[in-house]
Amino acid sequence: MKDREDLDRRQFVQIAAVSAAAGTAGCSSAGAAYRVLTDHEAATIRSLANQIVPPDDYPGAGDAGADRFIDTQLAGHYARYREAYGKGITEIDEAARGKHGALFVELEFDKQQALLAEREDTAFFRLIREHSMQAFYGDPRHGGNPDAISWRMLGVPDPPVRGREQYDLRDL
Repeated sequence: MKDREDLDRRQFVQIAAVSAAAGTAGCSSAGAAYRVLTDHEAATIRSLANQIVPPDDYPGAGDAGADRFIDTQLAGHYARYREAYGKGITEIDEAARGKHGALFVELEFDKQQALLAEREDTAFFRLIREHSMQAFYGDPRHGGNPDAISWRMLGVPDPPVRGREQYDLRDL
């Protein structure tokens, strides 16, 4: 092998590319759409959230990014709920498969609704309901409510960020 001083630019780029590829090959999240959730879990959360805050003239909670909000929070403050989400989604899929022969996300809206009505008293339903509401009605800076869609729906003005209000200091 040549000394480092003998490497030409092309060889250096080739070595750097191989090193970069090897460094990311073992990372399961490299290029993934979500930080914690699988694509199936995210799709299930979107369907669940759309049942909790259904779409009408405005997007439902799922269409307004509840999956992104929950994924972001599970990667941080809500990390303690990761297992609860995994188990809850598995249970809802098993119930859907047992009753209708399909996964929850594959069911029609009315069948999803009926299945959830049977589970309103479960810990998982209370958890997904609370997080979906936070995602839909919360401050967009926390990862949900994109473009303040729910605030516009309710006619609530964007609150100013504390400490960043613009003051007219000319009259002082």
